[in-house]
Amino acid sequence: MANSIRATEFPAPGLRNPFRYITGHNSKGDAVFLQTDHGDHRDIMLGGIGAQSIFYSSDSNPNELTGDVDLEFAAKNKASVKSDHVCLLANSIFLSSVQPSLHMPNGCVARMIDFVPGAASNMHRALTLGIGTVCEGEIELSLGSGEKRILRPGDVSINRGAMHKWRNTSDEKSARMLFIMLDIKPIIVNGKALEFEMGELMKEYAEYAEDEGPNKKI
Repeated sequence: MANSIRATEFPAPGLRNPFRYITGHNSKGDAVFLQTDHGDHRDIMLGGIGAQSIFYSSDSNPNELTGDVDLEFAAKNKASVKSDHVCLLANSIFLSSVQPSLHMPNGCVARMIDFVPGAASNMHRALTLGIGTVCEGEIELSLGSGEKRILRPGDVSINRGAMHKWRNTSDEKSARMLFIMLDIKPIIVNGKALEFEMGELMKEYAEYAEDEGPNKKI
């Protein structure tokens, strides 16, 4: 990394603090905004070369929206134990407890990640369907084969379990991506089941329960 800039919080230097608007219904059945904030679990990653914010997480698919069941789950699984944040949601109070893992088994995670200038990840594989959209800046996506593409604002990556790494191509400006991480069935390639290969990135997420994620027995 050619630049010494580090993020000390989310958002990364030079990027705006994005809003999150959660909709639902009031007691009359009217469509309303239930929550307006800046997301959950706002934290730095890898010593400050990145920063993340969780915008949504669920533990089921199809998802249960009736009675705001999904929002209660998200509120209870939105932040690390380092946070003292309290969330007001539909007149109820939920204390922050545990951050989501990289993805939620049988569910989803919407995670925004900022990359400081020149930031690059290690080569890694997550056994998820990862849908990534560039929001700000330019990001280089490199695959295990050596192939590369430059993604610009509005471009979308559909990562289907491929070994890959990300790099902010700018040494002056931070970049941003929004990732939707969905659970998948085992991926079989040439008769062999692929495995999680996250390296140092895995420590940035909550540990998986037994027989989930990388602990899952195939």
